[in-house]
Amino acid sequence: MEPFKVHILGCGSALPTLQHYASSQVIQIHNKFMMIDCGEGTQMQLRKFHIHFNKLTTVFISHLHGDHCFGLIGMISTFGMLGRTAPLHVYAPKELEAMLDAQMRMFCNGLDFVVKFHAVDTTQKAVIYEDRTMTVESIPLQHRIPCCGFLFKEKPTLPHIRREVTDYYQISPAYFMNIKNGEGWTTDEGEFIPHERLTRPADPPRSYAYCSDTRYIPTLHEMIMNVSTLYHESTYSTEQEDRAKMYNHSTAREAALVARAANAGKLLIGHYSARYNDEQLLLREARSVFPNTFLTDEKMVFDV
Repeated sequence: MEPFKVHILGCGSALPTLQHYASSQVIQIHNKFMMIDCGEGTQMQLRKFHIHFNKLTTVFISHLHGDHCFGLIGMISTFGMLGRTAPLHVYAPKELEAMLDAQMRMFCNGLDFVVKFHAVDTTQKAVIYEDRTMTVESIPLQHRIPCCGFLFKEKPTLPHIRREVTDYYQISPAYFMNIKNGEGWTTDEGEFIPHERLTRPADPPRSYAYCSDTRYIPTLHEMIMNVSTLYHESTYSTEQEDRAKMYNHSTAREAALVARAANAGKLLIGHYSARYNDEQLLLREARSVFPNTFLTDEKMVFDV
């Protein structure tokens, strides 16, 4: 099975602490490396965790609060110093484009690579990226400014060849793609071997939903039903529910309610308020509703 992993670079919220970096993750899906959010210090985390800068093809920015995007221009500048030539694609709310253009004119003249900006409508659930193996959809969220999450989905794959059967019938590997696409095989003696005997079912497609800063949305689960892994911000505990509502954030319990309603495989929580020196309180609250919950922390890698 091809890798589908979530690398946690930062899981803190807006106020800097010595415990956590600002929000950033790298999604490793098959042979692609894509970043979600790029808070201050993200490029240092890439160095620390040995994620090669030139492997990053795409950056998705959920919204324009600084703890989710202050690291972008610095990272682009570093890419230039390292001699990058491959394009970098940035998907973000449209308001970032003019600001990013101004920053690049000021700090990043003469780059040997193109930064291609793609405006995202944060109010619509829509496919914003697609290639041969995967899609990325925007997920409308409700924060103090325009904000969206992102849903990464594998496309269905072809079934697996049963080598013990194909070897028995001495079928050439050159014919395997035909078999995967539904054809059977006829032996020299005229016996027909159906496709179903020659293959095993394909692996079920995996999916990852990143739900950035948002108030609790009771209907959010409808957009991410049966997601393999859900990341949902969990800035506060239930004791701070009034504060969560005031600032359009969620509690750990509310994140778990979304995961349970969505029938998620597992829940990752993060974006912790600086008030918590020990996030076990948040974990206990979430697990009381959705047991298969995990705290994120820098350097953690989760299989989707």
